Amino acid sequence: MGLWISALSSRVSISLFDLVGMRLRRVQPRMIVLPLIKGTKAGLNLNVNQLEAHYLAGGNVDNVVDALIAAHRAQILLSFEQAAAIDLAGRNVLEAVQMSVNPKVIETPTISAVAKNGIELKVRARVTVRANIDRLVGGAGEATIIARVGEGIVTTVGSSEKHTDVLENPDHISRTVLGKGLDSGTAFEILSIDIADVDVGRNIGAQLQTDQAEADKQIAQARAEERRAMAVAKEQEMRAYTQEMQAKVVESQADVPRALSEALRKGNLGVMDYYNLKNINADTKMRNTIAENDTTHDLL
Repeated sequence: MGLWISALSSRVSISLFDLVGMRLRRVQPRMIVLPLIKGTKAGLNLNVNQLEAHYLAGGNVDNVVDALIAAHRAQILLSFEQAAAIDLAGRNVLEAVQMSVNPKVIETPTISAVAKNGIELKVRARVTVRANIDRLVGGAGEATIIARVGEGIVTTVGSSEKHTDVLENPDHISRTVLGKGLDSGTAFEILSIDIADVDVGRNIGAQLQTDQAEADKQIAQARAEERRAMAVAKEQEMRAYTQEMQAKVVESQADVPRALSEALRKGNLGVMDYYNLKNINADTKMRNTIAENDTTHDLL
């Protein structure tokens, strides 16, 4: 009865039977009547069936009516069907209308980009956007705007020959990004892109060259170690071969006395011949000893 009296005093056409029918349809009459009174007082042409249908669909009736009133005051064309569709799509229709009147500033995180000379730049930008009501249903959100602006910043800095070119003319980033039409397919209209901060980072080019030089050095060291291992293996092989030959020489030398004894027994070698051979060996040994002593004296 209180809602009916309030509606009647506000010149809202609603009957007691309508209020009872709302109860039967499990609709809270207060959630329909109060927004209807508010909209009628604001000069909107609303009816009970529209609000009740939106309530049953799971929409926020009060928020939709507030958005319609704000759009009406700001002279923005927004129908009830359009506002209800935006609300059912999960977006805040009142916030969208307010953003159409008062644009919002989106600040991007610090974006790292590298110029052609290898110097890293860290850029932060502020994007001023206004809600596009016609694209709120199905349009991309703020995350897409930030991602596209970041892509434009990386492209602009990466195409610059030197990082100083970007530092001298940061507005070149804004012009390039705006020229790409980054707001297409989104629920916003980009009004301006302002470069808030540009900082010089690391020398990525020099670091890459240093890493490449270190990798080349490690490769060269690995190859040198491989050659050294091969040389050591070759040396060990030659040493084994030398030891084998020395063993054969020792073995042959051990056969000499037996051969001499056999030759003396058979008469192939005389006693004088044997003593002459001993003298020759002794003389050769003496000469070798004298030569070694002379060499040592010259070195001293």
